[in-house]
Amino acid sequence: MTNTTNTHRRVVVTGLGAITSLADSAEGTWKRLLAGESGISRIDRWDPSDLPVQIGAEVKGTPELPMIDAKQARNIARYARFAIAASGEALGDACLLSSEFDHDRAGVIIGTGAGGMSEIAEMTRTFDSRGYRRVSPHFMTTFPHNMASYHVAQAFQLLGPNSTVSTACATGAQAIADATAAIRRGEADVMVSGGAEHAVFPLFLASFIVQRAASTLNDEPERASRPFDAERTGFVIGDGAGILVLEELEHARQRGATIYAELLGAGTSSDAYHPIAPHPEGHGAARAIRMALDDAGIVPEEIDFVNAHAASTPLGDAAETESIKLGLGAEHARTIPVNSTKSMIGHTMGAAGAIETLATVLSIRDQRVHPTVNQETPDPDCDLDYVANTARDVDIRIALKNSFGLGGQNACLVLGRLED
Repeated sequence: MTNTTNTHRRVVVTGLGAITSLADSAEGTWKRLLAGESGISRIDRWDPSDLPVQIGAEVKGTPELPMIDAKQARNIARYARFAIAASGEALGDACLLSSEFDHDRAGVIIGTGAGGMSEIAEMTRTFDSRGYRRVSPHFMTTFPHNMASYHVAQAFQLLGPNSTVSTACATGAQAIADATAAIRRGEADVMVSGGAEHAVFPLFLASFIVQRAASTLNDEPERASRPFDAERTGFVIGDGAGILVLEELEHARQRGATIYAELLGAGTSSDAYHPIAPHPEGHGAARAIRMALDDAGIVPEEIDFVNAHAASTPLGDAAETESIKLGLGAEHARTIPVNSTKSMIGHTMGAAGAIETLATVLSIRDQRVHPTVNQETPDPDCDLDYVANTARDVDIRIALKNSFGLGGQNACLVLGRLED
């Protein structure tokens, strides 16, 4: 039974926006996820021929920003462009671009892992080859991690709480947790939140190549990301952004908003174990799961579905399987579907938790979960139901979203159908 003693302000999702390697919209991405289609291909925005890894889940084009002055837009980092475009879609979906609301009570919390690292690399080359006079005067307002939150706030005049999260691969889910907390505390009625990342560029990819963390399946890129499969050899990096409009329940009801789902709880923890490897027994991640359940006021048996972090790494997927069994109880864990969005869009780093939360919300809306593709060879260390290769109808009342990052950063969200 749900714990009815939890009396904080309730938070719901009223808008969705996404930019991914599959599509430049939330619904377009969702349609292709349900079909089991991959957005992973040979990199073509730059020549990867000199690298042993030549694949990625790229956002091929550059999003148009009609809400930003064209001169200003030229000095916006690519990751922030993704965030602005996805935020515009989410606010439009929530009908907040065409209706009146208190802008002082609307804020932004958007996270990123790399931020403008690609712009730093490019400007460093300019400085080294052409000297300090050729450094752009706009450089210091281009690369910082907080500029996505700034640009979204400025473009849409969201004047309330504003912050930036950077907790590696847990960033997107952590940002949504923090935005939910701001609404619960009464600091805002509306929050635009999620994550954005431009990760498919040479320096970033090289850093994972030398760690031997990235898949080298260049000849079959769509098969390279294979979470929970016994033949997984590493992840595939990806670009993208996922943005949710979060809203206080009564505020949403009063304006007649469409409500996708409710944010029921959140939990974060640290493995405090290793800068790269997860705790092999999943203890830190299981703590975050339990904290999220406690925050939601529910028991493990109420979880109907898990959207996993599941990056397709040998250690990570096995550890997450253990954490799900620890957090939910092994018997219950084996009865529910678990899937991996990264099997089709790669690992979008700071955006991953947000894009995957968006997919979880749409699973709740449609009562259908997308497949984990490339499930071909069972792994005895990964012994749950991973929705192999084909989408499935599932009765989802409450879902769990896991996001686990470098440095042992863990963030989990509990979402559910709106129930009075």
